[in-house]
Amino acid sequence: MTTQNPSITILIADDDLDDRAWIEQAYIESGVDNQLSFVQDGNELLQYLHRQGRFTAPGAAPRPDLILLDLNMPGMDGRQALTQLKSEPDIRRIPVVVLTISTDEQDIRHTYDHGGAGFIIKPETFDGMVEVVKVLNQYWFETVELASGQLVRKFRHHKPH
Repeated sequence: MTTQNPSITILIADDDLDDRAWIEQAYIESGVDNQLSFVQDGNELLQYLHRQGRFTAPGAAPRPDLILLDLNMPGMDGRQALTQLKSEPDIRRIPVVVLTISTDEQDIRHTYDHGGAGFIIKPETFDGMVEVVKVLNQYWFETVELASGQLVRKFRHHKPH
């Protein structure tokens, strides 16, 4: 199993402590060695991205390479946060994948209409969450190029001519 560069930062916005622990444990179980940062709502997400509030200290808020966003949070929910962050030129290129229990078609449309890079319904099992983590890691950090220009994969697959 390949472990990734720990300089990859994933910011997870989710108010549910059990879900946060589950996601963190899934990263450990999957062998993916990325830096995980957590915020509990859309307001904290934006404070993190702007290095405000409790995120002003140097190193307190490394720029994320990917944001996992729950929709149903108190205060500023994930829908509002997505709309806000995708309207800001300095942060809108950070890919945001919604990870939620919602199965509402309106939530799916809102996600893509407002710049979301994906919509994943939270799996019902821990093994399912581990698989989601592996697939996210493979796609975002081994397959695609991120707008930051940071090349994090160690090799490219080339077909012989």
